[in-house]
Amino acid sequence: MKILLVGEYSNVHWSLAEGLRALGHEVTVVSNGDYWKQYPCDIKLERLQGGRSEALKYYSKVRMIFQKLKGYDVVQLINPMFLELKAERIEPFYRQLQRNNGKIFLAAYGMDHYYVKACLENHFTYSEFMVDGKLRDIIDNRAAIEDWMKGQKAPLNRMIADECNGIIAGLWEYYESYRGLFPTKSTYIPFPVPLSKPAERFMEKPDGQLRLFLGVQRNRSQFKGTDILLPMLQELEQRYPDKCRLMVVENVPFDEYRRVMRSSDILVDQLYSPTPNMNSLLAMSQGLAVAGGGELEPYGIIGEDKLHPVINLPCREDKVREVFEELLYEEPDSLQQRKTDSIEYVKKHHDPKAVAQQYIEFWQSR
Repeated sequence: MKILLVGEYSNVHWSLAEGLRALGHEVTVVSNGDYWKQYPCDIKLERLQGGRSEALKYYSKVRMIFQKLKGYDVVQLINPMFLELKAERIEPFYRQLQRNNGKIFLAAYGMDHYYVKACLENHFTYSEFMVDGKLRDIIDNRAAIEDWMKGQKAPLNRMIADECNGIIAGLWEYYESYRGLFPTKSTYIPFPVPLSKPAERFMEKPDGQLRLFLGVQRNRSQFKGTDILLPMLQELEQRYPDKCRLMVVENVPFDEYRRVMRSSDILVDQLYSPTPNMNSLLAMSQGLAVAGGGELEPYGIIGEDKLHPVINLPCREDKVREVFEELLYEEPDSLQQRKTDSIEYVKKHHDPKAVAQQYIEFWQSR
């Protein structure tokens, strides 16, 4: 098959492309590298800062590139907002892909109209938007509600979801957002995660000092709970300097992020996600334990009743502190088992080639 993947979140499309190529398919990834993260792609489509002049350059580049995107059997969009344009300017490019190619699929990999709607309707025990049945009134949430529920992103998302051949969710919560409204065209397929050889120190027993790693996205700190986690972990490091060390990176390219991460024991991820996302899965694939989203429902959707390696972080601040204090006194063998289980979990459920085959089967069935 000839496959076009448009857009990038956390290296998902590039990892999927590698799995598809291993199966003998021809794949093109068009993306902006996911902003500063600079993930690889085949065709770079990036909007630079610089006001109106750069906006016009970007628009012209999109037009030029999209004229050449023809003859693909399958096109998959990373999100309804698959270009760095206003929602009302994206529809013509969607129509162009429709006219010039075969089947079109929408990926449910992140924030969109149906996910925000599901959160606001309390479909989940907790989320980035709702905790204990109450709306988290923060700037990011207000902006997301305005964009995805009231603005032009909403009709764009509804149109693509209605017209596309199928919708593929990469996390349990995104699948839950779509399956009730699109039961015949929605499916869940785990994210593809390359399994690299863990560094030698990952397979050694901890030396007594627990190395915690936290990645900070400057403009999404409250949304992801970093505003709570960072000061809490800094306090923990000050109180127990012999027992833990905190490593923090902020808005760095993917290669630098991965280099620092590989020198730690535990990745501390999002506070409000019930599921291990690509960031968590990448860490797990490289032999780290993960503290983040580890609720039971995501394990259930893949039929996993034994391997539960993620250290689940509750939304309550006092409970989160208790989790980390307990980790400081956990037996080294227990942490080592978490690391081993993390690698086994990714190998079992997220192998790129096996995941790619699930995509092929779903695409062909539509």
